[in-house]
Amino acid sequence: MTKSYLQAFDQEISIQKGTDALIGVDEAGRGPLAGPVVACACLIPSGIVSYFDDVNDSKKLSAKKRQEILQRFNHLGVLYGIGFASAEEIDRLNILQATFLAMRRACAKFLSIPNAFALIDGPYPAKGLSIKQMPVVDGDAKSLSIAAASIIAKETRDNYMSILDTLYPGYGFGGHKGYGTAQHLAALRQKGPCPQHRRSFSPVQKLCQPVLLP
Repeated sequence: MTKSYLQAFDQEISIQKGTDALIGVDEAGRGPLAGPVVACACLIPSGIVSYFDDVNDSKKLSAKKRQEILQRFNHLGVLYGIGFASAEEIDRLNILQATFLAMRRACAKFLSIPNAFALIDGPYPAKGLSIKQMPVVDGDAKSLSIAAASIIAKETRDNYMSILDTLYPGYGFGGHKGYGTAQHLAALRQKGPCPQHRRSFSPVQKLCQPVLLP
């Protein structure tokens, strides 16, 4: 989608909802076998929207492009909050509820704004969120704010997984970011799960089960 479409969508929703504080919310890391799920809540002040005509869904951008856009966000004063939900919380709550938890933590930055309105990427409203909200299916392809949040969440999580790679060497977290690649599955079979693995996810769960001798 072009930036004009993304911006027009946000502008239309802002007018409908009577807010000048439209917040896009997205997450990164629902599918991996290891690491946290990371959410971002992002507010782009109206005066700097024109500087982001190249913003798009993070999955459609190269790592180099995402990093360049994130630097521009920080330089120009885009406002955002980050929320993590750990592998332990994912196992305890399930991935959907942990994603909502990460979104609530990300949105905490904007709780003091009385007329804030959040656009949540996906088909579900974020459970327990005290800010008024609306889910948007494929929101990162429709909303500039959600697309921006997707970039920040992705880059934040990727950087975090690179840190985990140094703390838990041998799994390749810095490369596959916790996803179930052949390299990752081979390391899991050889080394077993580490504290950052999601033990409720099937490939990890199978490796955690004791082998029953005949």
